[in-house]
Formats: sequence, structure tokens, C-alpha cells
Amino acid sequence: MLVICAISVVVATAGVVSGIILLYLIRLFTNLFYFGRFSLAIPDLANAHLALWTILVPVGGSLVIGLMARYGSERIRGHGIPEAIEAILLGRSRLDVKVAILKPLSSAISIGTGGPFGAEGPIIMTGGAIGSLIAQLLPVSDNERKTLLVAGAAAGMTTVFGTPIASVMLAVELLLFEWTPRSFLPVAVAAIVAAVERNFTGLANPLFPCPGSMEVTVLALGCWVLVGLLGGLLSSLLTQLVYACEDGFLKLPIHWMWWPILGGVVVGVGGYIEPQALSVGYTNIAEMLHGQVLPVAAVLLLVVKAIIWAVALGSGTSGGVLAPLLIMGGAMGTVLAGLLHIPHIELWAMLGMAATMGGTMRSPLTATFFAVELTGNTHMLLPLIAACGTAHAVTVLLMKRSILTEKVARRGHHLVREYRVDPFVLTSVSEVMTTPVETVPDTMTLHGAVAFLTSPTTLHPSFPVVDSAGSVLGIVDPPAVLRWRREGRHRTATLGELLAGTKVAVAHPDEYLNAIAERMNTSNVAHMPVVSADSGKLLGYIGWKDLMRVRTKLEAEERERRAYFRFRSAAVD
Repeated sequence: MLVICAISVVVATAGVVSGIILLYLIRLFTNLFYFGRFSLAIPDLANAHLALWTILVPVGGSLVIGLMARYGSERIRGHGIPEAIEAILLGRSRLDVKVAILKPLSSAISIGTGGPFGAEGPIIMTGGAIGSLIAQLLPVSDNERKTLLVAGAAAGMTTVFGTPIASVMLAVELLLFEWTPRSFLPVAVAAIVAAVERNFTGLANPLFPCPGSMEVTVLALGCWVLVGLLGGLLSSLLTQLVYACEDGFLKLPIHWMWWPILGGVVVGVGGYIEPQALSVGYTNIAEMLHGQVLPVAAVLLLVVKAIIWAVALGSGTSGGVLAPLLIMGGAMGTVLAGLLHIPHIELWAMLGMAATMGGTMRSPLTATFFAVELTGNTHMLLPLIAACGTAHAVTVLLMKRSILTEKVARRGHHLVREYRVDPFVLTSVSEVMTTPVETVPDTMTLHGAVAFLTSPTTLHPSFPVVDSAGSVLGIVDPPAVLRWRREGRHRTATLGELLAGTKVAVAHPDEYLNAIAERMNTSNVAHMPVVSADSGKLLGYIGWKDLMRVRTKLEAEERERRAYFRFRSAAVD
């Protein structure tokens, strides 16, 4: 674990470098394609007066991306996080050099030509690819490679947004598929190192300062829940809209390479109507968190951004979902505050951002900490977790999967996002073993064993063989009898003679089932005698059926409902 933590420091530094390169490439391409200048200055598309010809800019960028995906790597399509999940679960956490190079380049072209995406998905994929490549140079296990991949992703996200805690939470809620020190600590190291190194890049920290607090009252709680409900509904609508667009593109009689061009047309027209809907839109986020966006303008931004984002993402172009979700959620919060005439409109925009992000990605803790770190406002923790938790509940009830796992599921892979402790780790052999045990003596002959096993009164397929002292010599079952007969063993041979020198796989009552399951698999046995560790005497018998009873018990705990205390009305004389 300590070695992997040390390697994650190198991965983090590489992730910071890749994040800075991606941000600079986005600035360069935006300045180049919209303003005709070769500059790394931060461009302002929100207040730009775009000419009619700029409708073609996203179309040109989409054409380049389609060619890159067709002849470079198809993995650059999409918003990055589902591809990272798929690589972790199905690809042994191995990503190639093409992804590390083409993903940030394609995303920079997409966003730089007006694509309504964020940089977080691409940098997660890019940082993950870098971590995977470094791990592939070293003799590490698949789990360690996965950890380094996620460490690179966390470092990249920290670089772009300055949110190390949220990056670690994103790893826990979405990418690691486990919660253990061996995975958590290296990822935490990478995020912390990236946060420290980010301070030397000149990027703002926090990225979008938003001071202020909300009064904690019952009425305020109702409003937080309302924002969460609306955020959850918006999350469901956006997810369905994205995949409805994707289904529509699948029906087109043309190669998928050309789909981004059609999406680029929609982006170009939408951007001409509302320029603020183009590109990453960090200016929009900043203005909403300063209360500078009017509700009417927020409605237009929400509608246009949702349409062009869903169409472009459904077309298979390259870009992230996080920044667009913040913008659309912030617009929703702004509109709600305007309709209800609530003061501190910027704080309600923050709640809308976090609720929409947490609901759509089904990562309420990530969204909560992300909003806090993004704004530097720790006073909003309670309202944020209330809104994010409510949004999460809404999307869980309305949708089978999130916007991230739906894409993986559509490729034929089932994902479970709920972490539980393995019941085999918590259950000892003594809790499930069969007692008392029916045994056969070592003096029984092979002929007698055949007659016993084939008798209608025999209820089990295998039995422990014990000697006169009660020690276990082995197990007799139909496969063992067939093996002995094929070997030509005489029918009068006793089981003690047949089992002489046999090594018996046994279990002890204080062992846990995870070790027993592994021992059964290694020994290729379906049943195992349970013996005392001190005397070696037979205490019980355990088989696969006993192991499965643990799972049945777990399911019963989820399904069965029972009241243990009942109130009875007393008769009154």
C-alpha cells in the first residue's frame, strides 16, 4: 500500500500537467476559432456578439472529432466517466496511449469550437489513462492498477476545479467499487498532492467564491427539499433527453462518425440564439453564484443549454457532463428563487447546482463537497446535503440507472452501485454448520459403501468417514466410489484402507466463511468436515448449501418486515 501511495505522487503530478494542458488547449482553440487570435487568454463567449457564420464552428469541430474517433480511438467518444468505469470493470484497468493523447485533444477541440461540455469528464479519462499507463510499466496487480487509474482521475479533477475532497468522494462513489485502505489512501494522496501543486499554477482557489449562509428553520428545510425535488426531476428529464437523442442517432442510416456533425449543427444554432450556452460556461457559473443572472435569462439559458448538450452528447462527441449540470441546475435554482422572491438568489443557485449534479450522477456526497470546495462556503453544508439527498432519492425512485451507468448498461454490462459488507466475512463456520453429523465407520467396505449410498433411506450424497477415536479420515461420496472402482480396488477393501494417506480438507468452527469458500474452491470439494482445532474431533459438517443459506438470510433481512412490539387496547370495565 505504501509503495502504491508513493507511485500515486508521480501519477498526481502527471495528472496536474495533463489538466493544465487541457485547460490551455480549450482556451487556445476557443480564441482561435471564435476570435481568430492565437492566445491563451481566457475567452469570453458569454458576452460575445457572434456572427451568423459562427454556426459552422461547432460543425467543423464535430467533423474533426468524428474522424479522430473513427481512425484514432472510439474510446474518446462520450463524456469520459462511463468509459473509465468500463475500463475498470471490464478492461482490467488498462487504457492505451491513444486515449491519453486523443481524449484531451478531442475534448479541447469540441469545447473550443463551442461544444456545451465541461472539462472534468475528459480530464478524468485522461488522468485515468496516465495512471493506467504508469501502472502498466510496473509489476502491479489489477487492483493496484485500478487504484492508480482512479488516482490519476482524482488528480485531474482536482487540477481543473480545485476540489480534492470531492475528487476523493467521486472515486469512492463512482470509480473504485470498494472502500478499503489499499484503494482509498493512494487516491487521497494523489488528490492532496494535486491540490498542493495546483497552487503553483495560478488557478483561482476557490474557483467560484460565494460567501453567505442560510437560516436553519423548518421553512428553510422545506425550501431545501423543494430544490432537491426539482433537481431530481430535472436530473431525470436530462438523463432521458440524452438517451432519447442517442436512440435517435442510432436509427440514422449513416455511420456514427458523421453523427457529431449533426449535433454540431444544433449546437451552432443554439449558440447563435444564446451564446452563453456554448463551451464550458464557467462565466455563467460565476455570474449565477454572484446573483447576477436574472430569472428570465436563466430560463433561456436552461432550455438552450439542455437541448444542445443533450443532442451533442447523444451524437457521441467528446466532452464532460459536470459543468453543464452545474449551469442547468444553477439556472433552475435562480428561476425558483425569482419566482418565490427569495433573497440571496446566489445561494439558491448553488443548491440547484449541487442537487442537479448529485441527482444526475447519483453521487450526493460528491456533489455536496464539490459545491462547498468550489465556492469555499462551508456554511452551506447542511442545506446542500438536504438538497442533494432529496435529489438522489428522486432519481433512485424514478430511474433504474444514472446517466453514467446507463451507458455501460446499454453495452450489455450490469452495474451495482451499492456497497455492502460481504456476509461471508462476518459469519463463522459454527453459525451455519450442520450438527449432529451422520458419519460412516472406517471399517465399512467399498461394497457396503455402494449399498449405503444407493439406499432409498440415505438422504445425503456425502458422509465423513471416522475411525474408532472419532477422527476424520476423509469423505465418501459417489465420485469417490466411482474413482475407486475404476482404479480396480476390491469391493472388500475398507474405507480406512481406501482413504489411507489422503489429505483431508477441514474447517474449524471459529473460521469465517470467506476462507472456507476459498478452501473449498482450491480443494475442489463441495463439503467439508468441521473439526476441533485442539483435538481434531468431528464437530460438524459444512457444504455449499450451508454457505448459500447466509445469502438467503441476508435477502430475508431485506424483504421480511415484522413488528416486535405491539400495542393492545385494554378493555375498560
